Amino acid sequence: MPLSETLSPHLNLWLERDGQVVLSVWRVKLLATIEQTGSISAAAERMQVQYRLAWDRLDQMERGLGLRLVDRHAGGAGGGGASLTAAGRDLVKRFNALAGEVEACLAEHFLQAFGDL
Repeated sequence: MPLSETLSPHLNLWLERDGQVVLSVWRVKLLATIEQTGSISAAAERMQVQYRLAWDRLDQMERGLGLRLVDRHAGGAGGGGASLTAAGRDLVKRFNALAGEVEACLAEHFLQAFGDL
């Protein structure tokens, strides 16, 4: 079996603003999971991280971007919840599109560099 068939390229994509990470694969996954679960705490649980970490990363994203990404709904008889704002949904969509393009480019360049092994 050719070596190029047993190797696979990987990379980690993130976006910074003023030297601070504002979006990354993990952070965008957190946003998408908040949208799916309707809750920051449920998203943290699904991603197997502490609630405090999820909350801190969300706060860092919002402060760094200067945008509200998640609408938080206060608890009550029916409980609280969270959902992405239009800006949050748009950033998830844009980041995922960029990541897909970068992955496709990486795969193409990987084949050019290692396809003959």
